[in-house]
Amino acid sequence: MENLMQGVMEKVKTWARINSPWAIHYNSGSCNGCDIEILATLTPRYDVERFGIKLQGSPRHADVLICTGPVTLQSRDRLVRIYEQMPEPKFVVAVGSCGISGGVFQGCYNVVGDISEVIPVNVYIPGCPPRPEAIIHGVVELLKSLQP
Repeated sequence: MENLMQGVMEKVKTWARINSPWAIHYNSGSCNGCDIEILATLTPRYDVERFGIKLQGSPRHADVLICTGPVTLQSRDRLVRIYEQMPEPKFVVAVGSCGISGGVFQGCYNVVGDISEVIPVNVYIPGCPPRPEAIIHGVVELLKSLQP
């Protein structure tokens, strides 16, 4: 009976995680082009909330970390701290060319590198900046990968 209840609870958690992911956004040193596109996805025109996605203000309540820009020396420790504060299971989405490879900032004296050099990344969304449709597609692909 106890195993049955645990199985049911896991199914409910997975259903809730897929149908209502809570996200937090972190800019690790970008030019703000990707940030503007992420905010555009929240507007009624693109309406990312139709997928149940809600932008949170605290990493302790977030399932998904949406990260933009290359990781700078100044933001590396903050990014790791935010990632560690998120409850398990947690997922990371790297948005834009800078988040994926360092982009135009690659090789700068204060740039550590791309996001995957600091924390594990689940989904990459290319573009400089990526369009809101691409960001929505990347998040939907993440949600599809969570389905059993």
